[in-house]
Amino acid sequence: MIELNPANKAAPTPESLLRLTEDVKGPVFLPGEPGYAQHIDGFDRAVEHRPAVVVAVANADDVVTSVRFARDHGLCVAVQATGHGACLPADERSVYLSTRAMNGVRVDPERRTARLEAGVLWQDVIPLAAEHGLAPLNGSAPFVGAVSYVLGGGIGVLSRRYGYAADHVRRIEVVTADGELRITDQDENPDLFWALRGGKGNFGVVTAIEVELMEVARLYGGGLWYPAESVRDVLHLYRTWVTEMPEEMASSFFMLDWPDVDGVPEELRGRFALHLRLSYLGDPAEGERLIRPLREVAPILLDTVADIPYTQVGTIHNDPPISGSYHINNFQLGTLDEDTVEAILGLVGPGTQIAVGLEFRNLGGALARPPRVPNAVAHFPEARFQVYSAGVLGIGEDEAVHEGQDRVVATLAPWATGTRMLNFMAGVAHTDPADVREAYTAEAYERLVELKTAWDPGNMFRFNHNIPPRAAGN
Repeated sequence: MIELNPANKAAPTPESLLRLTEDVKGPVFLPGEPGYAQHIDGFDRAVEHRPAVVVAVANADDVVTSVRFARDHGLCVAVQATGHGACLPADERSVYLSTRAMNGVRVDPERRTARLEAGVLWQDVIPLAAEHGLAPLNGSAPFVGAVSYVLGGGIGVLSRRYGYAADHVRRIEVVTADGELRITDQDENPDLFWALRGGKGNFGVVTAIEVELMEVARLYGGGLWYPAESVRDVLHLYRTWVTEMPEEMASSFFMLDWPDVDGVPEELRGRFALHLRLSYLGDPAEGERLIRPLREVAPILLDTVADIPYTQVGTIHNDPPISGSYHINNFQLGTLDEDTVEAILGLVGPGTQIAVGLEFRNLGGALARPPRVPNAVAHFPEARFQVYSAGVLGIGEDEAVHEGQDRVVATLAPWATGTRMLNFMAGVAHTDPADVREAYTAEAYERLVELKTAWDPGNMFRFNHNIPPRAAGN
């Protein structure tokens, strides 16, 4: 167990900051210095960081040195690679670690694994794995950081077939609150290994992970975009169609009044449309047969579904790599029936004028099966059997964005299961400890609290979807 540090640590001095600069390989930045703003800037700009010092860590040794510096001066530690899913801002009593330079990838085709450093993006991994006919369990957007995605569970286009990305982690290297670099796997520090896979950044700074790769070279996948007048027919067909699909078929849909901006396909600019995202892991002819009813139910604005190499997996969801002030809420629904569809159409359907977009992802399949090596996500069997993950996306700080999100949550509450997924929660409005607790079963959350209390009793790692440790004496 790591002992709680005294609260009366000395604040950093110019001399101690100079020593930090000399002791790490990567550059160090103070507020106002060139490079400071660049490194605290992230994809989700709804959260504004203002740390005491930024360390652009170059390797695991830099992480160890930085965490020990924070420990010795009574500071907390914040970590960011890309800034996706940001929630709590790092304040003036924090050391901020930018892991962008830690971007090493090593693929082992014989073992079908990849070792990924802390700052690696999925787009760094996918082409290297593809050289050997392999694929990682990446998310829908290849420009997202791999490590934070995996630590949060990880759901992508292969998940109905293979399960959560966290289910396929072999090893994690992590620097804990005492400044020690530790190896965790099912044999070494197994409790910490369990907690890291699903507990996100609550237990230390992960410097590298080893993940399994799947024998996947191609997919039958892409998107079908439907105009406003087709949405009702499409969704009512989809709600029955999806229940008959094999686990090799992944699907989701996203509804939005699409802006007239660069990056949005010409056919969609300035109009409401539903984007149905599909990927089938199997023979393309069978994939075409399975989705034929979706192609025939209504007119289509744009059809990009085709047999593609896995290196083009990012084109299925076609998420735009555009930074902004994002607020994302997430909850799960146990059904998508006729009443649910009508409620959705009344919220985010054509002509509703609501200032948010709504996404539904079909779960089930391998997501409902416990993994070989249990983890914090695996100890949530109810969540693994839910049918849909619902996400509400708002962009900007207009009050209408927050009102729209609240309206969606309230309206769909009759179908909600009371469970969430942390990887799909971002923005300061969704950092309530009660929200975080809903990502776990009661049993799993209590075990996470016990392990947090053992490994990080002072809550050094708090600028995240935080699991607070127990107070001393409780």
